[in-house]
Amino acid sequence: MPDLTFSFDENIALIDKTLNIGESFDIIKREMEISSKRVVMYYIDGFVTAAIMQKLMMHLTTIKDFGSNQEGDLEKFIKTSVPAVEVDACYSLDKIITMILSGCTAMLADGFGNGAIIIDARTYPARVTEEPENDKVMRGARDGFVETLLFNIAMVRRRIRNPDLIVEYHCIGEESKTDVSLIYIKGKADPVYVKQLSEKLDNIKTDALPLGHQSLIECLIKKKWYNPFPKVRCTERPDAACASILEGSVIIICDTSPEALILPTSIFDFLQETDDFYFPPFTGTYLRIVRQLVFIGSIFLTPIWYLLVLNASILPEWISFIVPDNYGKIPLFAQLLIIEVVISGLKLASLNTPSVMSNSFSVVGGLLLGDFAVQIGWFSPDVIFYMAIESIAGFTQSNYELGYAFKFMRIMCLTLIALFNYWGLILGTIITILLICTNETVLGTKSYLFPLIPFDWKKLKSLLFRVKKK
Repeated sequence: MPDLTFSFDENIALIDKTLNIGESFDIIKREMEISSKRVVMYYIDGFVTAAIMQKLMMHLTTIKDFGSNQEGDLEKFIKTSVPAVEVDACYSLDKIITMILSGCTAMLADGFGNGAIIIDARTYPARVTEEPENDKVMRGARDGFVETLLFNIAMVRRRIRNPDLIVEYHCIGEESKTDVSLIYIKGKADPVYVKQLSEKLDNIKTDALPLGHQSLIECLIKKKWYNPFPKVRCTERPDAACASILEGSVIIICDTSPEALILPTSIFDFLQETDDFYFPPFTGTYLRIVRQLVFIGSIFLTPIWYLLVLNASILPEWISFIVPDNYGKIPLFAQLLIIEVVISGLKLASLNTPSVMSNSFSVVGGLLLGDFAVQIGWFSPDVIFYMAIESIAGFTQSNYELGYAFKFMRIMCLTLIALFNYWGLILGTIITILLICTNETVLGTKSYLFPLIPFDWKKLKSLLFRVKKK
């Protein structure tokens, strides 16, 4: 887009044409005449704070001198006559349009020359900060990130009052021009990684980020789509995000998204839960160990049981009780796969069920389906029992993406066991380990197995156990 000129009428006509004034009812063009000078303001209804704008307009009516289209008149007017907290001079039409569409107010006057004043008196629609649904704690803070970038940054600043806390601004998307912030502590975060990540954000070429943080993740990592293990750790909790920043990590917050991306990420980072740190170290360690044993064990529970049932003839008597008395009319392998799909279907149905009915639907639906399937002889009660354990174990990990990754690995192991017997379990375990080892993080500068590879016992211990913070 061209820059503004020294002709007031040409500038107004150019902005009117670019913003399609008169076609969109919410884009307001406010024209005034003050001290024989024409003044025009552009803003979007719903973004401006009416009380602030009213006071500003009342103040403008008292001004006698708006300049004479000379160099420096605009800066002089800002210094002497604009009582706003955030105000700036702008000479680029492209930037002026972007700021208007972002919620700011652009003010032009006959006398400002080839520039406009950008006044930040905006407010965004925002919900009340509340505890995230998928990352609750028994004790501790109850606030969570929302969809407004500035509110999220303020919650981080509230917890880290350090002048070395750096909040970089990036604008991503040719059409959406989404605000994105890169946050880290200078001196703690790896400066090379921060520089590379900042350049990566600046070089993203995309039309928009319609899905917020998920669209941004897909722009940052475009390789190895077949690997289901999460490449970025996300959190909706300001306390968890701040703890990661203080440990030297970098977080990215995207406007319109209530989640912060924590970078770089390794598989061991998912061992941590916020609730662990709101209990004494001994209790936190116990909770962490139980959670991970249950969750990791959920991968191999049904595959190992299925393998033992296939080889029931060689089982010792003391473990023969695991062999079902009633196999059901459907083959065991098909039963296990069907119930895996049914459990996923129940989760999807629960998401689309009104909150008042969701608990009743989940409990009643699961009990009725399982009971009827056993009564009519399709399924074995043992299969229902083991899959119920799997389903409950999946909820011990708050990261849905990791939960589904483990689910896919479990299905793969079951399929390989059905094809190759005990060799299938060995092959499935090897493939799972290879997928974890070869999973790429953002920029790939940190191993997905760090601090195991390369080995760092101090950091590994702090991830495996709840270590007292100094």
